[in-house]
Amino acid sequence: MMPAAKQIERMAKPARRQFGFLLLMTGVAALGGLLFGYDTAVISGAIGPLAAHFHLGAAATGWAASSALAGCVLGAAGAGWGCDLYGRHRFLLLAGICFLVSAAGTAMANSLGTLVAFRILGGMGIGAASVVSPLYISESSPARWRGRLVAVNQLAIVSGMLLIYLVNYQITHNCDAQWNETTGWRWMFASGILPSALLMLLLSTVPETARFLLLKGRSAEAEKVAALTGAEMLNEIHAGEHSAVPILNRKRMYAVGILLAVLQQVTGINVFLYYAPSIFAHASHSGDVALQQTIAVGAVNVIFTIIAMLLVDRAGRKPLLLGGSAGMAVCLVAMGWAIMRGNNSAWLLFFVLAYIACFALSVGPVTWILLAELFPSKSRGMAMAVSTAVLWAANFVVSQTFPMLDQSARLIARFNHGFPFFFYAGFCLLEIWFVAAFVPETKNKRLEEIARQWSVKE
Repeated sequence: MMPAAKQIERMAKPARRQFGFLLLMTGVAALGGLLFGYDTAVISGAIGPLAAHFHLGAAATGWAASSALAGCVLGAAGAGWGCDLYGRHRFLLLAGICFLVSAAGTAMANSLGTLVAFRILGGMGIGAASVVSPLYISESSPARWRGRLVAVNQLAIVSGMLLIYLVNYQITHNCDAQWNETTGWRWMFASGILPSALLMLLLSTVPETARFLLLKGRSAEAEKVAALTGAEMLNEIHAGEHSAVPILNRKRMYAVGILLAVLQQVTGINVFLYYAPSIFAHASHSGDVALQQTIAVGAVNVIFTIIAMLLVDRAGRKPLLLGGSAGMAVCLVAMGWAIMRGNNSAWLLFFVLAYIACFALSVGPVTWILLAELFPSKSRGMAMAVSTAVLWAANFVVSQTFPMLDQSARLIARFNHGFPFFFYAGFCLLEIWFVAAFVPETKNKRLEEIARQWSVKE
C-alpha cells in the first residue's frame, strides 16, 4: 500500500504546481480587471468636487464623467488587432501603462481639457483590459476550471469598484467641501497609481498564453506554458478550426457575442454603478447616507460574484443567465413601482441590492465568460474586441440617456422618476428570450470544441 500511496503523492505534486501557477496567471490578469473597476468607478466620488473646482456646467460635467467611456471604445477596438498581433501579455502591459499615466495625469490636471485627455487615456486602458484580461485567463485555463477562473476577473472588477468606493469615502469623510474641491478629488485619481504599478511589476512573472504561442508557430514555448498550467493543447488550432465553421454560422456566432454584450448594458447595471449616489441622495436627502448605501451596493456585488464563481461550472452558463435576468426584471419593476408610488428609501435600497445580487450572480460574470469562450482561436481576440467595443458603446448610450429619461417632464408627470426602471426591465425580458433561443451552453467544453459546436446545425 505504501508504494501506491507514494506514487499517488508524486502524481499529485505536478498537478498542485500546475494549479498554483494557473492561479498566479489568473491573479495577475485579474489585476487588469481590478483596475477596470477601480478606474471606472472613481468618477462617482470625484465628479462633484471637480465640477465645482472647474466651475463646470451640466454639459461639461457630463463630458468629464463620460469621456472615459469614449476611451473604452477605442481601447477595446484596438485590443482586437493588438492582442492578436502582439500577444495578450504585451497588450495587458500596455493597458497597465495607460492606467498609470492616466492616474497621475488626472490627479495633476489644471484644466478640463487636460483632465478629459487623461480620462480618455485611462478609458483606453479600461477597454483594453476588458478584452485582454478575460481572454488571457480563458486561454490559460483547463475546461473544467475555465468558468470560475474567468469569473475571477469579474470578481476583481467589482472588488475594484468596492475598493474605490471605500477610498473615496475615506478621502471625503470628515473633510470640508473646500478641501474636497481643491485637493480631495485629486487624491481619488492618484490612488490608482499603486495598483497600476503592481500590475506592471507582476506581469514580469507570468508568460504569454500557450494558445497564442501555438497560433504564432512557437510550438515548443507553447508546450512549456501548457505544461505549467495544465491547459489543453489541441491540434485543432492548426487544423483550421475557424474555417470549419460555415460562414452563416460564423456570422450568427459573432451576432450572439455582440448582442450578449449589448444586453449586459441595456438592462441598466451602470445606472446603479454610476448614479447610485444621486439615486440614493434623492430618496434619503442625505449625501453621506447615499455614499454609505453606495458602498453597500459594492459589497453585495462582490459577495454574489463569489457565489457565481462557485456555481458557473456546476449549474452552467444558461441557467444562471435565465434565472438572473428574471430576478433583475422583477427587481426593476419593483423599483419603478416604489419610486412611482413615493415609497421610502428603505424599500428602494432593498430592491437595488436585490437587483445587484441578481446581476452579479448571472449577467455580470457570465457575459464575460461567454465572450471569452464563444469564438475560434484565430479570431478570438478580434471578435471579443468588437463585442466589447459595442458593450462600451452601449454603456455610453445608457449612461447618457438615463438623465434624459429620469428628468423628462412628461415621464415624471406619469411615472414620477420610475419610467427608466420599467424600460430596463423590458430588456431583461428580451435577454431571457434571446439566451433561451440562441445562446449555446459551454460548461466543461474545450474552447476548440465550442468553436466546432457552431458548425453543427441546431
